[in-house]
Amino acid sequence: MNSSQAQIVDITPLCYEFLNGSCPKFVYPLILKVPLYLFFGSVVILTVLGNLFVIITILHFKQLHMPTNYLVLSLAVTDLLLGALYMPPCMIQSVETCWFFGTLFCKIHSSVVIMLATASIINLSLISIDRYYAVCQPLLYHSKITSFVTVIMISISWSISIVAGFGTIFLKLNILGIEEFYYENVACEGGCVMFQSAASSTSTTLFSFYLPGVVMLSIYVKIFRVAQKQAKSIQDSKCKNNMKSMLSKEERKATKTLAVILGVFLSLWTPFFVCYVINPYIGYSFPPVLIDMLAWIGLMNSTCNPIVYAFFYKWFRKAFRMVLSGQIFQPGSSRINLFLH
Repeated sequence: MNSSQAQIVDITPLCYEFLNGSCPKFVYPLILKVPLYLFFGSVVILTVLGNLFVIITILHFKQLHMPTNYLVLSLAVTDLLLGALYMPPCMIQSVETCWFFGTLFCKIHSSVVIMLATASIINLSLISIDRYYAVCQPLLYHSKITSFVTVIMISISWSISIVAGFGTIFLKLNILGIEEFYYENVACEGGCVMFQSAASSTSTTLFSFYLPGVVMLSIYVKIFRVAQKQAKSIQDSKCKNNMKSMLSKEERKATKTLAVILGVFLSLWTPFFVCYVINPYIGYSFPPVLIDMLAWIGLMNSTCNPIVYAFFYKWFRKAFRMVLSGQIFQPGSSRINLFLH
């Protein structure tokens, strides 16, 4: 019996074969490894290029220099950083089933994803507030939501995100109260898992996902009710002067597009967060590969955002063609009217 057990131990692949306390490794066959690398690699490239294009478009064209687009720019920076900094090491870990980049970089990597996830939800919250004023308080919008106010809001949101991300990991708040269990049963050489206690996972997901998600959905429901009333008023009104207080076509389009962005975010991330908050209460019995798969589905939200802009905005497609053809390097290209057909 002992010899057979010894044989089992011997043939179990490890991340670091000559290190004590190494994590076990699952070796995917080459026929599966290649498609996985191609798929994840494509996601990374699409995410980086798509969001880089959004950033270039908003920065280059002066017509797009407005509060709503500054918030979209901040969201695109979040998505770009997820694609450039977080996804590539994640891809290698997902395919190789080991972490080869050391303990310090594991902490930085985990901090970065908490920081960027927090920044995403705060940016989406700010966008919903911007849309609320644009639709429900159109006469107050330009005095309340100025470029200066937007920049201040973005600065505060990133400050909160950095503190939340790096504070949680480097102060070990994620394993507070379960340190002994973590170091005895979870931590191993070649592993880098986002491990949280029941209290930590419940509180962080509640405040960083569920509550903001419910609030934002409520705001958009209110926005669309007001928008419907305004549309009805336009149809019923015989006096054209009332049109000034109503939404422009572009504002309605922007609101609808940004609501879709929120919908995509919530639909792609909800399965992960549901499993993540339940997992500690059922003894962490969800298979790691399931959590990993759901995390990638959530991460692909960053890939989808530029596709949503391209699908809904004609001017965005026009800007895309100008960037690809190099027209943005011509004198005066930044002042081109993208809304003209």
